Amino acid sequence: MGFKIKRGDTVVVITGREKGKRGEVERVLPKENRVVVKGVNVRTRHAQPSQKNPDGLYTFEAPIHISNVRLVDPHTGEPTKVTYRFTEAGEKIRISKSSGREI
Repeated sequence: MGFKIKRGDTVVVITGREKGKRGEVERVLPKENRVVVKGVNVRTRHAQPSQKNPDGLYTFEAPIHISNVRLVDPHTGEPTKVTYRFTEAGEKIRISKSSGREI
């Protein structure tokens, strides 16, 4: 199943504890229907302290479900749904539903 959100896109979280946060998509996990967004859903893990990590703590961005994020329209800066359109050359492009412009 293909997603309308791709790596490098700017998205906004539309529901949940992180609602309103924006970030760039770092990874897309299509089998799990999830995306990893930079600076969103940050978790802390405890590990055995070492010389490299004397505190024994490390943080990482956990995946968030794809339905909880919406693509940010680069022209308006607002969250938008995405549709597809084909050019005359047969190329498939993403279109913002709110503004009707190419993403």
